[in-house]
Amino acid sequence: MTATTHIVQPVLSARRRWMVLAVCCLSMFLVGLDTTIVNVGLPAIGRGLGVGTRSLEWTVDAYILVLAGLLISSGALADRFGRRRVFRLGLAVFGAASLVCALAPSVGILVVARAVQGIGASMLSPVALAIVMNAMPDPRERAQAIGVWASVFGLSMAAGPVTGGALIQAFGWRSVFWINVPVVAAALVLSAVFVPESRALRVRRLDIPGQALLAVVIAVSVGILVEGPRIGWTAPAALTAYVLVAMATAGFVTVESRRSEPLMDLRLFRRPAFSSAVLGAVAVFVALNVTLLLNTYYLQHTRGFTPLAAGVATLPMAVGATVCAPVSGHLVGRIGPRPPLILAGAFTTLGALCLVRLDQRTSVSLLLPAYSLIGIGFGFANAPITNTAVSGLPPTRAGVAGGITSTARQFGSALGIALAGGLVADSSPTELAHASRPGWILVASCGLFMFLVAHASRPKKDTVRRTFP
Repeated sequence: MTATTHIVQPVLSARRRWMVLAVCCLSMFLVGLDTTIVNVGLPAIGRGLGVGTRSLEWTVDAYILVLAGLLISSGALADRFGRRRVFRLGLAVFGAASLVCALAPSVGILVVARAVQGIGASMLSPVALAIVMNAMPDPRERAQAIGVWASVFGLSMAAGPVTGGALIQAFGWRSVFWINVPVVAAALVLSAVFVPESRALRVRRLDIPGQALLAVVIAVSVGILVEGPRIGWTAPAALTAYVLVAMATAGFVTVESRRSEPLMDLRLFRRPAFSSAVLGAVAVFVALNVTLLLNTYYLQHTRGFTPLAAGVATLPMAVGATVCAPVSGHLVGRIGPRPPLILAGAFTTLGALCLVRLDQRTSVSLLLPAYSLIGIGFGFANAPITNTAVSGLPPTRAGVAGGITSTARQFGSALGIALAGGLVADSSPTELAHASRPGWILVASCGLFMFLVAHASRPKKDTVRRTFP
């Protein structure tokens, strides 16, 4: 999400406004889909390139890490140089990187190409939402558009395994990247025809030191979680990484607190509601990605499912997320964020608890309802978390808050992949179910954390006034 709310608003016809939304939702679907579609293909990629689980984790995390690290800065660049221009550049970079992924002869090239995909994706997610908000000045119409946006985002994340499984089964693992190319080409044409150019009337300065330090914090934190089990948690390289994270975090806080226009306004974290919403965003996406990765390895390695069958098994998760996302947005508008947050926590926790005793012979009649419950929890979580983050804030702070929560979601995705991969990396097919049990406890804990977010979801008005005069 862009960090500036002063935007140029061209007058567009109703048809063109909704076409702008459709084009931007198409890009959002690509970003979300590529966050999860590769999960179901990891075993096939490993066999095709002759690599193990550790390297495969990076094919997912390289994309998410770069995306998380650049989200806020991409919004600022779009405000400065033009949103449509940056959006189309992001599409081109994403499409070209997808082509390299599809042709990659080794895991090293694949990981690098996935990182470049993340660069392109960072120009799509926040910039596209800014374009939608700019095209729809009417508050009621804008609220409807954001509801559609949230539904597409939930659908894209949850539909990834199903789509990936079908493509891999029919055309092989490279097809999960080939499919992006024609979609990007269509989006480029449609954006040229329907999307107007816009810029912020007041452009924020670029915070290069803050961006660099944030990237170090995110990359090294997740990197050590991925590589820690292999190199040892007390190895010199690991200890160096801990020191680097601590120093980069301290440097980031120092730099951001002294800048007049920081990349991340740290004063937002004085609000318990905002802090809990950011942590809630991390928790929700940790839970989702732990679920997707553990499910992929369990169904394909332990149970012998094909990629398509493994993807279809997650269909209840996709349906739950897709159906409940707009319901959640409606509830937030009518009765506030607390009830859907409580529902999110309850469904996620219950679904995870169904799987804490997972073994090689767990009945499909238990697996499918458990996946459905977790999907419902995910569907209920997104809208109230965003609402909690921005509610009670002055308009000039709301965009920054949205950008931070978007970054938190992607960081949670990377963290979930790293944690789940560490649990099952060295497990044989017969040991994998037992090794994954701590992961399901983690998912249940993330669900329980939603109750704390719900408790903090009503900001105190005096705190808002005191923090942001």
